[in-house]
Amino acid sequence: MDPTDPRLAAWQSYYVIVGSSAAALIGLQFVVITLIAGMRRRTEADTLGAFGTPTVVHLTGALLVSAVMSAPWHSLFSAGVTLTLGGLGGLAYGAIVFGRARRQSGYRPVREDWLWFVILPCAAWAALALGALLLGATAASAMFVIAAAALGLLLIGIHNAWDTVTHLVVRGAHGERPKSK
Repeated sequence: MDPTDPRLAAWQSYYVIVGSSAAALIGLQFVVITLIAGMRRRTEADTLGAFGTPTVVHLTGALLVSAVMSAPWHSLFSAGVTLTLGGLGGLAYGAIVFGRARRQSGYRPVREDWLWFVILPCAAWAALALGALLLGATAASAMFVIAAAALGLLLIGIHNAWDTVTHLVVRGAHGERPKSK
C-alpha cells in the first residue's frame, strides 16, 4: 500500500491513536503483573494464562493491526494476507484461552467472563480476518471492519485489565474477601 494512497491517509491518525494506546496499556499491564507478583497468595499459572495473558495478547493485536495498517505496503494484498493470518492466529489463540479457562481451578468464570475473555475476542479476531480477506475486493468497507476489530481488541483489553484489577482488589492481597461492616 502506498502510504500516499488516499484510502490509507485518512486512517493514519486513527491507527496512531489505537496503536499508541495499546502500547501504553501493554506497559501498564506489565506493571500490574509485577505488583501482583508481590502478593502472598500466588495466582496459578493456568489462571494467569486464561485471564491475564489474553489481555496482553489482545492489546498487542491492536498494536500490530495499527502497525500493519500504517506500514508502507506496496499492495493491499500483502497487508490483507498479513492481517488474515493475524486474525486466524487470534481465533486459534481464543480456542486455547477457552481451554485454559475451563481447565484452571483458581477462579470459577461467570457468564460475563466467557463473554469478555472468549466470545468477544474471538468475534474481534474473526472480524479482523474477514475484513482482511475483503481488503482487495471492497477496500473502503474492509478498512472500517479492520478498524473496528482493532478498536474492539483495544476495548476488550481495557475491560479485561480493569476486571482483573478490580477482582484482585475485592479479593484482597491475601485472597480473602474484604470484611463487611
